[in-house]
Amino acid sequence: MRTKYLACETLRDEIEYIFHSESRNENGQKAASEKSVNFGKPEIIWLESGLHNFPKKLHNRLQESIDQVTDCDRLILLFGRCGNSSNQLKSGSFELIIPKADDCISLLFGSDQARNAYAGANAAYYLTEGWMRGERNVWVEYQYTVEKYGEKDAKVIADMMYGHYKQLALLDTGVGNIEELVEQTAVIEETLGLKRTVIPATLSYLKELIYGPWDRERYYILKPFEEVTLSSPLG
Repeated sequence: MRTKYLACETLRDEIEYIFHSESRNENGQKAASEKSVNFGKPEIIWLESGLHNFPKKLHNRLQESIDQVTDCDRLILLFGRCGNSSNQLKSGSFELIIPKADDCISLLFGSDQARNAYAGANAAYYLTEGWMRGERNVWVEYQYTVEKYGEKDAKVIADMMYGHYKQLALLDTGVGNIEELVEQTAVIEETLGLKRTVIPATLSYLKELIYGPWDRERYYILKPFEEVTLSSPLG
């Protein structure tokens, strides 16, 4: 089957790492996990970071991108549901696979359950190198607020927005340089009072999403011209 992917720029490092490392084994032979998708150079459509803050806009961008896909048998969304943005997405003339994960954080924790278990005991704002490059991360937002309102008011606004967080949880996916991310975020810890904590993450969910197998407990699997129906509408 000819497979294409629709992916979030936030996860670019992890996704490209998986394709690079998993497509061949140590002997340079094709990996056994290549059974379910076609390899060669993956055909990936990238959507910019930050759209998860606007579920309706993200939904529209996803649907527009899906509608433009041609010449494939299967399209895999390398996205979480992100505010139910996948609600009412319609497949084209191909199978459409969407993970039943709340967001990209759940994808990197390996499941909603693992993410919720950690979040239940820790009030954390999550970051990876990909999120730090994103247009709408916590530090970019803070600097914008400083420019608009001044540092004194910006700190008041930041406390209103982020005061309930205690941790700045840096997700270590094993991709990139976690030490550099720790150093890069020192100024956020100092300014916003969020304690930096390195959290082990996993690529297992993303690998399963890319390679399969896909079971209906963890994925929406749409036939051509079907529509996703969730229990709640877009926010």
